[in-house]
Amino acid sequence: MKILSAELVCSAAQPAQFPHENLPEVAFIGRSNVGKSSVINSLLVQRRLAYTSSTPGRTQQINFFKINQKFFFVDLPGYGYARVPQVLQQSWKDLIERYLKGRKQLAVSILIVDSRIGPTEQDLHKLKWLQQNSLPFFVVSTKADKLPRIELQRSVQHTQRFSGGKPVVAFSAIKKLGHNRVWSLLHPHIKMTPSHS
Repeated sequence: MKILSAELVCSAAQPAQFPHENLPEVAFIGRSNVGKSSVINSLLVQRRLAYTSSTPGRTQQINFFKINQKFFFVDLPGYGYARVPQVLQQSWKDLIERYLKGRKQLAVSILIVDSRIGPTEQDLHKLKWLQQNSLPFFVVSTKADKLPRIELQRSVQHTQRFSGGKPVVAFSAIKKLGHNRVWSLLHPHIKMTPSHS
């Protein structure tokens, strides 16, 4: 995919603030600090379009990035950050689920897990929720460069057992592993001719 333009259009704290454009949207879902922003920046060949931080809970709103004026990447708040007050955690959860269930522009979701630890209980809960709501998704297993090849294969196979047949892509933002595979999976949903760079 050749990226011609990428820009943050809005950060929404409630559905009324979501963009009104009728363009396909790709949602990025995952635990706090699992690397959602790094995946977005890496796929878009950008350094700091999506804000990355070592501090969990940094993304507190839904961020909409317009790509090539033709589709959106949507960065959702991370779940599972214990130091955030419970009432705030619940408000994020409600906002995320209202977006995922009610957003007609949502084309596909990417559930991001850490390849070093595999899907956590919270990841599995979110995966099951996506399945129960019949929402299209696939899984990206990040930080693949941190594992030897055999361990990475085992990690992906382990995650695959929970994915309900959905693809699991080993991904490294540093080594560009999995980029072409992710774009090929996104292509049918964003209805664009693939042009891998």
